[in-house]
Amino acid sequence: MKINRRLALLVTAPLTVAVAFSGLALAPAANQALQADRLTEMVEVAADAGDLTHQLQRERAAATALVSAQGDAEAFQKSSEATDRSVAAFREQTDRLAEVPGNAQAALDRITRFTDDLPSLRAQVRSGGSTISALAFGYRTVIADLNGYRDGIAQADGVDADIADRIRAAAALSEAAEYSAQRQVTVMRAQAAGGFTTASQRTFEAGGLGYTESIGVLFDLGPGQWRTWLERTLSGAKAFEARRLEDEIGRTGTSKAIAVTPAEWQKASNDRLTLLRSVEKRIDGSVLATVSDARTTLVRTAGAEIALVLLTLVGAVFLAVRLGRVMIRRLSDLRNAAHEVAHTGLPAVMADLSRPGALSGATPEEVALRSGNPVRTTGADEIGEVGEAFNAVHHEAVRLAAQQAHIHEQFAETLVGVARRGAQLTTVMVSELDTVQRDEADPERMKVLFALDHLAIRMERNTNSLLVLGGYGHARVRSQDIDCSSVIMAAAQQIERFDRVSLGVVDAEIGIAARAVHDVAHILAELLDNATRFSPPDKPVGVAVWRLWDRAVVQIVDEGVGITAERRARYNAALREPRTGIGDVRSMGLHVVARLAARHGIVVELCDSSGPGTIAEVALPVTVLAPAPRKTVPQPGSTPGTDRTGAGRANGGRTNGVRHDAPRPAARPAAGGNGGRGGTSATGVREPVTAPPRTSVRDEPVSRIAGVSPSGLPLRQRNTPQQWPTLGKRDGNEQRPGATTPRPAPRRRDSRHVSDVLAAYAQGINRSTNQRGRSTADDTTERSKK
Repeated sequence: MKINRRLALLVTAPLTVAVAFSGLALAPAANQALQADRLTEMVEVAADAGDLTHQLQRERAAATALVSAQGDAEAFQKSSEATDRSVAAFREQTDRLAEVPGNAQAALDRITRFTDDLPSLRAQVRSGGSTISALAFGYRTVIADLNGYRDGIAQADGVDADIADRIRAAAALSEAAEYSAQRQVTVMRAQAAGGFTTASQRTFEAGGLGYTESIGVLFDLGPGQWRTWLERTLSGAKAFEARRLEDEIGRTGTSKAIAVTPAEWQKASNDRLTLLRSVEKRIDGSVLATVSDARTTLVRTAGAEIALVLLTLVGAVFLAVRLGRVMIRRLSDLRNAAHEVAHTGLPAVMADLSRPGALSGATPEEVALRSGNPVRTTGADEIGEVGEAFNAVHHEAVRLAAQQAHIHEQFAETLVGVARRGAQLTTVMVSELDTVQRDEADPERMKVLFALDHLAIRMERNTNSLLVLGGYGHARVRSQDIDCSSVIMAAAQQIERFDRVSLGVVDAEIGIAARAVHDVAHILAELLDNATRFSPPDKPVGVAVWRLWDRAVVQIVDEGVGITAERRARYNAALREPRTGIGDVRSMGLHVVARLAARHGIVVELCDSSGPGTIAEVALPVTVLAPAPRKTVPQPGSTPGTDRTGAGRANGGRTNGVRHDAPRPAARPAAGGNGGRGGTSATGVREPVTAPPRTSVRDEPVSRIAGVSPSGLPLRQRNTPQQWPTLGKRDGNEQRPGATTPRPAPRRRDSRHVSDVLAAYAQGINRSTNQRGRSTADDTTERSKK
């Protein structure tokens, strides 16, 4: 899981907890705000209920007057229409209520049923089919439910105690008005009956007591301002007249006619009810304002809390995202710097330091400082400390690489110095051997001298190998091209078992460019030495050369045990990419072949043979090839100069049972050391004509020993490349000077060997055909040598 996802999860967990607890903390405030809103709606309905109560009271008085013949139908009709308007407004308000307490909801249900039955009750009033008692009871029941609703909303959940007291006080005023209206109806019934009965007298008195108690509740629960409103409203002439008439009626005994006329009483009582209704409206408005203010306060408080919590959460998220992005960006920069250093920067620095002369006189510390810091932005936190630590690791890695490059340069210089001294000593030894050979006529001693001379050639190859590993090469460049068969013979004479090399088909038109003769001979010598060391001692090593389009292919075939495919792939990779260091001493020939091949764009590859053994293919590009020079037959008795291509020995090319091949880009041009021996040696000593095994690549024809010259030295005759010289073998069958040497019969080769060579030849052609698409840049660019 990536770091950004982990940081997101790390931030999400506490945010989730914070949101959960914030929701729990905000729930009460939000609930109170919702309850305050519902309470406000119920108080608004209560105000409409008060108006409906007042209209029902007026309609009841008109209905009582109509039934008792104290009023007319027109007044009843007007009051009924006013009641209908109040019912419509009340129902509209109740339809918007979302939640109502249980008691209040039951009262609303009864009110709804009464309003539905109200038309039938009015019809009874108009027809005179209803008594005054039944009429009064019906209206009193619904008015009681309306007052009960007003009192029930005070019991709703979450209602503040002060607001509940105010609601109860307003309901008490409505009950006081109802007691006053009931006394009005009681008097109208008494007037119609000719006076109070005992029951009606008690009802009248009970109404007065109820009114007084309700007003007391109002004064106790309501604020003092409400009492002031009520006292001021009932202190006028209309209220005084109503109280006077009530007192006068109250002093009337039972079974006596009431002195107050119905018209006077109805007018005075209606005026009193109107005054009470005006006070009731003011109180309802005050309650609604109080509830609305409380709702506004609670809503604002809840909104402020919600906004504060949301702002806090948003701020926390913003801060976490911003800090997380900075952290992720810094970690990404650190990761990109690490990847760039690991995959690009550090390998490039190592590649630069691996090249000879990369330090240019600078110390390892200076090279490390010059490489710079891969992480440019650091800080005082842990990520910055990691960046500084990474810079320190990079600095130390570059310093160690520079120090190692410095050690390699010193070791290479030491190796080159030792190789040059060995080359000088070998040159002196060869000069002395040439001096002794000129005056030696004893064949046995000549045999020993030839063996020493052959050993000197092998020592030269070993010295030249050390120079190649040190980054140098032959100091001398030939002036003439050489035919390929002569180069192969020169390479063969640089190995211990040169007599096992069997020259197969060699294209006579193929020549080697003068500047590449020594390096090609050195490559072939390493491969031939490898083949002869790790193949049966009684089996020959075949060499064939042919031209394939723009290049020439040299195949070296042995009949050894071969190598596994895995090891062959590993060694081919090493030949394609030569090491920049000195390399392993046990596989020095592998590195020598790789470096020499890279100088000239030569492709060396180990292939699997169709039979036993291994095939080493050497593809010579066009830059290495040249037309084969024409050979001339030497005159008898002449002493042509012999040129030895001393390509040094590299531990036999394969001391660990491994063949070496494959090129890579040309190494540094060779310089210093003994550039081989031919004509004039590196020390300036002219080399005399000698006999095999010192057969070498020459500008003159290659010959075989045919006799002894007058000076006692061996004479050579020209033979075909397929007739490999047999003198110098360690079987002790050399011919004495002057003896007649019969022409040896051609060596018979078994059919399996012939089949293997032909199969290898076909495989080489096919492989070269497939490789024609390769870049020819290395085949057309001539590499310089140091």
